[in-house]
Amino acid sequence: MSDTKRKRVGIMGGTFDPIHIGHLILAECAYEQFQLDRVQFLPSGNPPHKKYRADGATDEERLEMVSLAIRDNPHFSLDAEEMRRSGFSYTSDTLVALRRAHPNTDYYFIIGADSLMSFDSWHEPEIISRNCVLLAAVRDGFPMSAMEEKMNELRSRYGTELRLLHTPNIDVSSTELRNWRKKGRSLRYYVPDAVLDYIEKKEVYSE
Repeated sequence: MSDTKRKRVGIMGGTFDPIHIGHLILAECAYEQFQLDRVQFLPSGNPPHKKYRADGATDEERLEMVSLAIRDNPHFSLDAEEMRRSGFSYTSDTLVALRRAHPNTDYYFIIGADSLMSFDSWHEPEIISRNCVLLAAVRDGFPMSAMEEKMNELRSRYGTELRLLHTPNIDVSSTELRNWRKKGRSLRYYVPDAVLDYIEKKEVYSE
Protein backbone atom coordinates (compact mmCIF):
# COMPACT_ATOMS: atom_id res chain seq x y z
CA MET A 1 0.00 0.00 0.00
CA SER A 2 1.37 3.40 -0.98
CA ASP A 3 1.74 6.10 1.68
CA THR A 4 1.72 8.82 -1.00
CA LYS A 5 -0.76 11.51 -0.03
CA ARG A 6 -3.37 12.19 -2.68
CA LYS A 7 -3.33 15.72 -4.07
CA ARG A 8 -6.42 17.90 -4.37
CA VAL A 9 -6.36 20.09 -7.47
CA GLY A 10 -9.01 22.54 -8.58
CA ILE A 11 -9.71 23.06 -12.29
CA MET A 12 -10.81 26.52 -13.39
CA GLY A 13 -11.86 26.28 -17.01
CA GLY A 14 -13.09 29.03 -19.30
CA THR A 15 -12.34 31.14 -22.33
CA PHE A 16 -10.92 33.93 -20.11
CA ASP A 17 -11.53 36.56 -22.77
CA PRO A 18 -10.44 38.42 -20.70
CA ILE A 19 -9.77 36.88 -17.30
CA HIS A 20 -11.22 39.12 -14.57
CA ILE A 21 -11.48 39.43 -10.80
CA GLY A 22 -14.58 37.23 -10.70
CA HIS A 23 -12.56 34.29 -12.03
CA LEU A 24 -9.75 34.88 -9.55
CA ILE A 25 -12.01 35.26 -6.52
CA LEU A 26 -13.91 32.11 -7.47
CA ALA A 27 -10.66 30.13 -7.72
CA GLU A 28 -9.34 31.50 -4.43
CA CYS A 29 -12.58 30.67 -2.63
CA ALA A 30 -12.42 27.09 -3.95
CA TYR A 31 -8.79 26.80 -2.82
CA GLU A 32 -9.66 27.88 0.71
CA GLN A 33 -12.99 26.13 1.20
CA PHE A 34 -11.88 22.72 -0.06
CA GLN A 35 -8.26 22.75 1.15
CA LEU A 36 -6.91 22.34 -2.36
CA ASP A 37 -3.20 22.03 -3.04
CA ARG A 38 -3.53 24.33 -6.04
CA VAL A 39 -5.94 25.60 -8.68
CA GLN A 40 -5.12 24.96 -12.30
CA PHE A 41 -6.39 27.50 -14.85
CA LEU A 42 -7.32 25.75 -18.09
CA PRO A 43 -8.11 28.17 -20.95
CA SER A 44 -10.34 26.46 -23.51
CA GLY A 45 -9.00 26.08 -27.02
CA ASN A 46 -12.06 25.47 -29.20
CA PRO A 47 -15.11 24.82 -27.03
CA PRO A 48 -18.05 23.50 -29.11
CA HIS A 49 -20.60 25.60 -27.18
CA LYS A 50 -18.93 28.94 -27.94
CA LYS A 51 -18.58 30.31 -31.44
CA TYR A 52 -15.56 32.24 -32.66
CA ARG A 53 -15.81 35.89 -31.65
CA ALA A 54 -14.41 38.43 -34.06
CA ASP A 55 -14.07 40.88 -31.17
CA GLY A 56 -12.17 38.39 -28.98
CA ALA A 57 -8.51 38.03 -28.14
CA THR A 58 -6.26 35.49 -29.86
CA ASP A 59 -5.34 32.25 -28.11
CA GLU A 60 -1.87 33.64 -27.42
CA GLU A 61 -3.32 36.82 -25.91
CA ARG A 62 -5.72 34.88 -23.70
CA LEU A 63 -2.89 32.66 -22.45
CA GLU A 64 -0.69 35.66 -21.71
CA MET A 65 -3.47 37.45 -19.83
CA VAL A 66 -4.11 34.41 -17.63
CA SER A 67 -0.38 34.05 -16.99
CA LEU A 68 -0.13 37.70 -15.95
CA ALA A 69 -3.24 37.48 -13.75
CA ILE A 70 -2.06 34.49 -11.69
CA ARG A 71 1.71 35.01 -11.61
CA ASP A 72 1.78 36.38 -8.04
CA ASN A 73 -0.28 33.54 -6.56
CA PRO A 74 1.88 30.50 -5.66
CA HIS A 75 -1.09 28.09 -5.59
CA PHE A 76 -2.41 29.08 -9.02
CA SER A 77 -0.99 27.49 -12.19
CA LEU A 78 -1.62 27.63 -15.94
CA ASP A 79 -2.31 24.59 -18.13
CA ALA A 80 -2.38 25.13 -21.90
CA GLU A 81 -3.38 21.52 -22.71
CA GLU A 82 -6.69 22.40 -24.37
CA MET A 83 -5.03 25.16 -26.39
CA ARG A 84 -2.70 22.59 -27.97
CA ARG A 85 -5.47 20.17 -28.88
CA SER A 86 -6.83 20.11 -32.42
CA GLY A 87 -10.58 20.05 -32.99
CA PHE A 88 -13.14 20.71 -30.28
CA SER A 89 -12.08 20.86 -26.63
CA TYR A 90 -14.14 18.64 -24.37
CA THR A 91 -13.95 18.70 -20.57
CA SER A 92 -14.47 14.94 -20.47
CA ASP A 93 -11.36 14.31 -22.60
CA THR A 94 -9.29 16.72 -20.52
CA LEU A 95 -10.25 15.10 -17.22
CA VAL A 96 -9.56 11.58 -18.50
CA ALA A 97 -6.11 12.69 -19.68
CA LEU A 98 -5.36 14.40 -16.36
CA ARG A 99 -6.43 11.40 -14.29
CA ARG A 100 -4.35 9.10 -16.47
CA ALA A 101 -1.27 11.30 -16.12
CA HIS A 102 -1.77 11.96 -12.39
CA PRO A 103 -3.48 8.93 -10.79
CA ASN A 104 -2.79 10.18 -7.25
CA THR A 105 -4.69 13.43 -7.79
CA ASP A 106 -8.35 14.17 -7.09
CA TYR A 107 -9.75 16.90 -9.34
CA TYR A 108 -12.35 19.49 -8.35
CA PHE A 109 -13.96 21.16 -11.36
CA ILE A 110 -15.24 24.67 -10.61
CA ILE A 111 -18.47 25.74 -12.34
CA GLY A 112 -21.07 28.48 -11.99
CA ALA A 113 -24.76 28.04 -11.26
CA ASP A 114 -25.63 28.45 -14.95
CA SER A 115 -23.24 25.65 -15.93
CA LEU A 116 -24.70 23.41 -13.24
CA MET A 117 -28.19 23.82 -14.68
CA SER A 118 -26.99 22.97 -18.22
CA PHE A 119 -24.66 20.12 -17.21
CA ASP A 120 -26.83 17.52 -18.99
CA SER A 121 -26.00 19.18 -22.32
CA TRP A 122 -22.22 18.89 -21.81
CA HIS A 123 -20.31 16.29 -23.81
CA GLU A 124 -20.27 12.96 -21.91
CA PRO A 125 -21.45 14.19 -18.49
CA GLU A 126 -21.18 10.67 -17.10
CA ILE A 127 -17.44 10.59 -17.86
CA ILE A 128 -16.95 14.02 -16.29
CA SER A 129 -18.80 12.77 -13.22
CA ARG A 130 -16.51 9.75 -12.88
CA ASN A 131 -13.36 11.83 -13.02
CA CYS A 132 -13.94 14.84 -10.78
CA VAL A 133 -15.95 16.48 -8.03
CA LEU A 134 -18.06 19.38 -9.27
CA LEU A 135 -17.88 22.57 -7.21
CA ALA A 136 -20.97 24.63 -8.03
CA ALA A 137 -20.73 28.30 -7.12
CA VAL A 138 -23.72 29.77 -5.32
CA ARG A 139 -24.89 33.04 -6.87
CA ASP A 140 -27.01 35.74 -5.29
CA GLY A 141 -30.44 35.87 -6.84
CA PHE A 142 -30.23 32.29 -8.12
CA PRO A 143 -32.75 30.06 -6.30
CA MET A 144 -30.97 27.68 -3.93
CA SER A 145 -33.91 25.28 -4.24
CA ALA A 146 -33.31 25.03 -8.01
CA MET A 147 -29.60 24.30 -7.47
CA GLU A 148 -30.28 21.62 -4.87
CA GLU A 149 -32.91 20.00 -7.07
CA LYS A 150 -30.49 19.90 -10.02
CA MET A 151 -27.68 18.53 -7.86
CA ASN A 152 -29.90 15.70 -6.63
CA GLU A 153 -30.94 14.96 -10.21
CA LEU A 154 -27.30 14.73 -11.36
CA ARG A 155 -26.34 12.54 -8.42
CA SER A 156 -29.14 10.16 -9.32
CA ARG A 157 -28.53 10.16 -13.08
CA TYR A 158 -24.72 10.15 -13.31
CA GLY A 159 -23.49 9.48 -9.78
CA THR A 160 -22.03 13.00 -9.84
CA GLU A 161 -20.24 14.12 -6.70
CA LEU A 162 -21.13 17.76 -6.07
CA ARG A 163 -20.33 20.42 -3.49
CA LEU A 164 -21.64 23.95 -3.08
CA LEU A 165 -19.00 26.67 -3.39
CA HIS A 166 -19.85 29.83 -1.46
CA THR A 167 -18.40 33.00 -2.98
CA PRO A 168 -19.06 36.76 -3.00
CA ASN A 169 -21.42 37.82 -5.77
CA ILE A 170 -19.11 39.47 -8.33
CA ASP A 171 -21.45 40.53 -11.14
CA VAL A 172 -19.02 40.95 -14.04
CA SER A 173 -18.66 39.11 -17.35
CA SER A 174 -15.96 38.94 -19.99
CA THR A 175 -18.50 39.88 -22.67
CA GLU A 176 -19.38 43.03 -20.78
CA LEU A 177 -15.72 43.95 -20.34
CA ARG A 178 -15.01 43.51 -24.06
CA ASN A 179 -17.91 45.82 -24.86
CA TRP A 180 -16.70 48.39 -22.34
CA ARG A 181 -13.24 48.33 -23.87
CA LYS A 182 -14.63 48.92 -27.37
CA LYS A 183 -16.57 51.91 -26.03
CA GLY A 184 -13.52 53.34 -24.31
CA ARG A 185 -14.69 52.60 -20.76
CA SER A 186 -12.13 51.82 -18.07
CA LEU A 187 -11.57 48.21 -16.98
CA ARG A 188 -9.54 49.24 -13.95
CA TYR A 189 -10.25 47.13 -10.85
CA TYR A 190 -12.26 44.66 -12.95
CA VAL A 191 -9.07 43.01 -14.23
CA PRO A 192 -5.65 42.80 -12.53
CA ASP A 193 -3.35 45.76 -13.23
CA ALA A 194 -0.92 43.61 -15.23
CA VAL A 195 -3.76 42.40 -17.46
CA LEU A 196 -5.05 45.94 -17.93
CA ASP A 197 -1.58 47.13 -18.94
CA TYR A 198 -1.31 44.28 -21.44
CA ILE A 199 -4.75 45.02 -22.93
CA GLU A 200 -3.89 48.69 -23.35
CA LYS A 201 -0.40 48.14 -24.79
CA LYS A 202 -1.53 45.43 -27.21
CA GLU A 203 -4.80 47.27 -27.98
CA VAL A 204 -6.76 44.10 -27.31
CA TYR A 205 -10.52 44.52 -27.88
CA SER A 206 -10.05 47.95 -29.45
CA GLU A 207 -12.15 48.91 -32.44
